[in-house]
Amino acid sequence: MNKLEQLKKRSQVVADTGDIEAIRRYRPQDATTNPSLLYKAAQLPQYKGLIGDSLNWVQRHQGHKNPAETARLAAIKLAVDIGAEILQLVPGVISTEVDARLSFDTRATIDYARHLATLYERVGVPRERVLIKIAATWEGIAAAEILEREDIRCNLTLLFSLCQAIACAEANTSLISPFVGRILDWHLANGERKAYPGEEDPGVVSVRNIYHYYKSRDYDTIVMGASFRNSGEIEALAGCDRLTISPQLLQALEENTGKLESGLPTNIQPQPRPTRKLSEAEFRYQLNNDAMATEKLAQGIRNFAKDQQRLEMLLQSQVIGHQKTDAATNP
Repeated sequence: MNKLEQLKKRSQVVADTGDIEAIRRYRPQDATTNPSLLYKAAQLPQYKGLIGDSLNWVQRHQGHKNPAETARLAAIKLAVDIGAEILQLVPGVISTEVDARLSFDTRATIDYARHLATLYERVGVPRERVLIKIAATWEGIAAAEILEREDIRCNLTLLFSLCQAIACAEANTSLISPFVGRILDWHLANGERKAYPGEEDPGVVSVRNIYHYYKSRDYDTIVMGASFRNSGEIEALAGCDRLTISPQLLQALEENTGKLESGLPTNIQPQPRPTRKLSEAEFRYQLNNDAMATEKLAQGIRNFAKDQQRLEMLLQSQVIGHQKTDAATNP
């Protein structure tokens, strides 16, 4: 077996892409998207039809004349339509992200997540096949706690610290996505070392600690390592509940026929859970004390928001183009 086949025997493999052709090739259990991946996917010729469908759907059902608002709503519908297409290829679930610009607004996050769930249901996708991705801010975690009680399952993303992971587990969220590679990026840019072997990679160490905390205390929240920079990080986390991997690294694992020897320990001793939940003040103080987590969380929100805006601008340009064409043909 190649290393990808070996990995699939120890962890559920998730495709970190919106590229349907890549998903068809690597046959993951689940798939996950984000605004950056959707923006890239929207520029591929095979998605031209879906873009047109999303714009037409908004204009038929919403009646908006404002190009910016039409584009905003079409971006939401496009994310759902791409997710529904992907679900025809994977047996598990698709993760679809809430607009990162709402990361500090609990009520708006809840409303957006409900809208996504409703749109999926309208195209025949039940709630159990969808995870709503939400940034792991205090406000995002609070929103997820409410949504989970409504059977809207959540994937807490942009997670870089143990305090974020603890708050997510105590909110009974379905899944968390700790970011491995972005933690490594920060340490390479700000530390004294220029390289880390797999087991010492600070992103790997972070996920290992979170995994140990969850399993030793018997939390149900799934740990899904994300944002990998190299296959060594993936191999070091073999055995993690789920691993979401880019097509490039899936290919590297598929082409490697060596033995997958490293991974997470299985002999974890049980420990008692805390007697009370982490408070908002404790969460904010602990996050503030972690410079890496604070900086990478803020940067991640900014970057996802920027790509969401880029996607909307791409769609808006098409709306304006159609309006000009209509005006020319119907003076």
